[in-house]
Amino acid sequence: MGDFADVLVSRSDIARMAGVRRPAVTNWQRRHSDFPAPVDAGQGSTEPDAFRAGDVLEWLSGRTVPSNALRPEELPGVTYGDRFRAAIGGGDRAGGFRHAVERLARQEADALRGRLNTVEFLYLLLHLVYVRSRQQQRWSSYVADPVTVLQDVDLPRAAEVPLDRLVGALNGSPPPPQDEGRETFDGLLALLQDFDARTAAEFFTPASVSRVMARALATHSASVRRLHDPFCRTGELLTGYLDAVAVRGARAPQEVSGRAAYERALQLTRMNLVLRGVERPDVQPGFWTPSSGPADPPAAFDAVITNPPFALRLDPSVAPQDYWRYGVSRSGDFDWLQYVVTRLTEAGRAAVLMGAGAGFRGGFEGKARARMVQDGVVTCVMALPPGLFARTSIPTQIWFLRAPRGRAEPILFVDGGALGSMASRTRRVLTDDNVDDLVRAYESWTSRGVADQPGLARAAGLEEIEQHDFRLDPALYVKRDTLLDGSADPAETRGRLARLAEELERLREQADNVDRLARERLRRYGL
Repeated sequence: MGDFADVLVSRSDIARMAGVRRPAVTNWQRRHSDFPAPVDAGQGSTEPDAFRAGDVLEWLSGRTVPSNALRPEELPGVTYGDRFRAAIGGGDRAGGFRHAVERLARQEADALRGRLNTVEFLYLLLHLVYVRSRQQQRWSSYVADPVTVLQDVDLPRAAEVPLDRLVGALNGSPPPPQDEGRETFDGLLALLQDFDARTAAEFFTPASVSRVMARALATHSASVRRLHDPFCRTGELLTGYLDAVAVRGARAPQEVSGRAAYERALQLTRMNLVLRGVERPDVQPGFWTPSSGPADPPAAFDAVITNPPFALRLDPSVAPQDYWRYGVSRSGDFDWLQYVVTRLTEAGRAAVLMGAGAGFRGGFEGKARARMVQDGVVTCVMALPPGLFARTSIPTQIWFLRAPRGRAEPILFVDGGALGSMASRTRRVLTDDNVDDLVRAYESWTSRGVADQPGLARAAGLEEIEQHDFRLDPALYVKRDTLLDGSADPAETRGRLARLAEELERLREQADNVDRLARERLRRYGL
């Protein structure tokens, strides 16, 4: 950030250029120990504190503008650093490519998408951003003959997209630096999620959830050589992990791999990883449940991070699997959990996003949970608030796992069910402070054995967990407030709501499968 090394700014300057109110800057400084320190003005000075603009820019570049605070021309994923850079005079030096893409995706979209709907147009833009950023020879062929784009993107000619104008608009800016290309791609992915909640439910892990999973798992990054996601959506969890490792100054994994259940997810994951500097990501066709194969090698990965489909039911004809270490499964959730555990190396760790029902349902799942606890594979269960996903209100949990220990050990329970703020009438997001609190609770436990944080985190041993019939709902172990006489137990209420939400989720999955088949057939006929 050396462009502004000699420029000094006040708190009011920071607020104005970052587009926030003045008290927000004071709050940042008070809550975050890594906020830049003011320049020493000398003993007895009465001048307001001044900060080096380069230090401020670097700090703000790590803080994303919430979706409900975006300006009309801004893509999701823009940072306060982007605003600060443009306001202080860096707009001409950096960000030109990103601004061009923002115009195409927003103000000029209706004039340029032809007969494509907005979602299909954003997929096309994602491909063009990737090629412009990473494949200059291929880009040159697009400039020479824009129709060649159709060879790489599954678009019917009847779409009537003015490819010459699109390619020309992006060719007006030089190839973006790696950071800008990556940030532009991320912004389009976030915009895609906002525009198409139906597709978002299939594809996306909410950004704030990705940050919690990735940052927590990255606390074990020192020994990670192989990183894997067996159910990639757009690669957001893999790239989130790589970003978290980079922030920690740790060594990136030598091998990054994944599987994706359908072609579009496969393509987006590969592009996303390459833009993060992974030259040869190993992303292969995958499965909706591990028992439908193909399987990855056992004990192969040092870190696994994944958001598999929730609450699927296995066909009764599925044969018992070698990795069903904790019993025969007819539940997609425990098919996934057992699969992940058996893919870990001896020192391996995993973060798996699950519907909350996996933590309390009975029958086989209750027996499987008991065996997993007794084998020491569950290190932490972290409850997240409802409303984080675009099309479902199912409460979710992050299960942090490790390779079998052969003995029960205490489990950390983190109850974040009351966290977050409403980004819209129906969508909740975890704030940056929420993310920090959840990750800090996890790292305090795994690195120092410190667990008790009243109202947020607490560890429980085997005897207490057994008293709760091996239910792993954090609300059972972390008490937010003392209940009034006759009031409902929040854990029981949450369980009932989760069961209803899961039934709705199963019906939604059936409807989505029908919709997906219909879209594929219509696309074949150019409709």
